[in-house]
Amino acid sequence: MRPRRRHVLPLWLLLCSGMTEAIEPISTSIAVGMAAALTGFLASYQNIFYYFHECCRPEWISFNRTGLQTDLESKLFGQHVASRIILKAVNGFMSNDNPKKPLVLSLHGWTGTGKNFVSTLIAENIYKEGMDSNFVHVFTSELHFPHASQIDTYKSQLQQWIKGNVTNCARSMFIFDEMDKMHPGLIDSIKPYLDYYDKLDGVSYRKAIFIFLSNAGGENIIQTTLDFWRAGRDRDEIELKDLETSLSLSVFNNKKSGLWHTSLIDKNLVDFFVPFLPLEYRHVVQCVMSGMADRGHQPDQDVADQVARDLVYFPKSERVFAVKGCKTIESKLDYYI
Repeated sequence: MRPRRRHVLPLWLLLCSGMTEAIEPISTSIAVGMAAALTGFLASYQNIFYYFHECCRPEWISFNRTGLQTDLESKLFGQHVASRIILKAVNGFMSNDNPKKPLVLSLHGWTGTGKNFVSTLIAENIYKEGMDSNFVHVFTSELHFPHASQIDTYKSQLQQWIKGNVTNCARSMFIFDEMDKMHPGLIDSIKPYLDYYDKLDGVSYRKAIFIFLSNAGGENIIQTTLDFWRAGRDRDEIELKDLETSLSLSVFNNKKSGLWHTSLIDKNLVDFFVPFLPLEYRHVVQCVMSGMADRGHQPDQDVADQVARDLVYFPKSERVFAVKGCKTIESKLDYYI
């Protein structure tokens, strides 16, 4: 039997919003009586309430470092550079009770290389509800900011949305997808929230996480990876230093990118530019095998090879990298299994 709404609302206010601190005693005797009554009531019901209602509390928000490390090692293929950066960055940030600024990650790479997937892994290892958490917010450029003529309205709405959600929960996560399709200048509207401020209008943003996803810079990443391949060098030799400077510059100077000449880069507010390498045949096979296991099937090497062979690869003469990476694997499994 569900609690009636008139009982749930006061309980939610007491448990989730910290409003118990705002109760002012009329007299000492009344305060003692109220405290005793509340103690008994909360002791009986708070565990049940926490179980059913997501709150901005450790019961619902708690970083699982081991879980993230295991997920990155066993579910993300061909991305040794990204895996290392993500684990160190998120672990360092979540282990710091008093960060100086929000964590800002900018993930770049070709289609199907794992950018959205990594965002999901991060959310799943911080929030009990994962991507379904009320504290994880996803913005897609073409859906939420479609019209260039309304950019000033979007700026205001975006500022209000972020301020409202961080006010509600300091440990909020914001994911901006399709940054390469965002109108230049729009993302600068949130620059103050990413900077080194203790508080802005009474709100601290220092415990929030901002993740930008973009295909911009993908050409540079592909060229570097292809150069290693043509030189006979293992892609595992690629390090962040081989990509980071050229990546940040190409993104900053890309007029078609939402990060074009942005103050977020100019003022060094992006903590890490994370490159996602193009995927080879062997990585596609790994994706297929993992997909079969996720569906409860015994991984079949022959099926995985068949799926991987049917994909399109580039450059045409060498067929090294999958054009769509692992993006279409799930839908193809419906046909092959």
